[in-house]
Amino acid sequence: MAVLNSVQRLYLDHAATTPVIPEAWTALQRGLEAWANPSSPHAEGRAARALLEEARSTIADVFGWRHDVIFTSGASEAIEIAATRAKIAGRAHGSTEHPIVGHTMGEGSQLIPVYRNGLIDEAALGAILAAEPALVAIQHVNNETGVIQPIDRLVAMIREAGSLSLADCAQSAGKLPLPDADFIGACAHKLGGPPGIGVLLVRDFGTLEAVGGQEKGYRRGTQDAPNALAFAAALKARPYDMDRLAALRARLESEVNEAGGTVIGGDAPRIPTIGAYAMPGVASASQLVQFDLAGIAVSAGSACSSGAMKASHVLAAMEVPAEVANSFLRISFGPSTSEEDVDRFTAEWRRMAARAKAA
Repeated sequence: MAVLNSVQRLYLDHAATTPVIPEAWTALQRGLEAWANPSSPHAEGRAARALLEEARSTIADVFGWRHDVIFTSGASEAIEIAATRAKIAGRAHGSTEHPIVGHTMGEGSQLIPVYRNGLIDEAALGAILAAEPALVAIQHVNNETGVIQPIDRLVAMIREAGSLSLADCAQSAGKLPLPDADFIGACAHKLGGPPGIGVLLVRDFGTLEAVGGQEKGYRRGTQDAPNALAFAAALKARPYDMDRLAALRARLESEVNEAGGTVIGGDAPRIPTIGAYAMPGVASASQLVQFDLAGIAVSAGSACSSGAMKASHVLAAMEVPAEVANSFLRISFGPSTSEEDVDRFTAEWRRMAARAKAA
């Protein structure tokens, strides 16, 4: 804590987790006061159940979802439920998906390539769809680059071919309109709600294998009414001003370009809250340390195992040159990110880039 308090911190890693907004805190407290198990038949349990169903209804209404909502522990569990229990034989997923997708879809899942801008190769997708019916997982917004897939068109292609679609909407939920996919995974902690709560939106329960237990028999375990309420409150608050954040990112990218940096995926549609940038000659790990010492929290957008940075499979799929991929950072905005925050980051970026150039 001493390190955190020694300098005024600037947090630019909202794509990982964003701070809980006041509306969610208030709703969480309300839920904790109704502490009983929502599955219990007594009055206390029924009170908790009423709050859980209130949250479910609010989430469906805000999302504009006319079908079923299953509460989960997060987007990863939501994706795992659909990936392992969808009633269709084949499996396929985009080559830039979050790692949980490849893991849960299994080794037999066909990999759908992307173009260099990160967008799905639709001809390749068409060939896969022509081969056999499958569950096809395509991320709405990429968590490393912010690239937005043309998800409505892709979902239509998948449905027309007699297949099922799974959309990872962890980064788009509450920020962009959701697609009418067969399954959608989303979570609270990337839009101002608490960690540990998510949803699987299901278009037709007939396409999903049941397991018994809670959530209409599609997910076992005690239901979390307090966090569900907080999720609903964060979503209903709609804290993101996307036009304002788009202007902030344009401001950031102008500075990065002037300093000789590279914007990754810049020629594809991207969500305003996420950007990927490479600083020539400075490794990602070194940048992370230097920014952290300057009081700025950012991400390299890649997994870390046993202290060793792993190469980004997203950038590899996009055929980003190694020297660029090895020096990139992910910068991600939250509801409260300001011009002053962007200016502080870009000033430090310029200083770091200048030091590297002079070395």
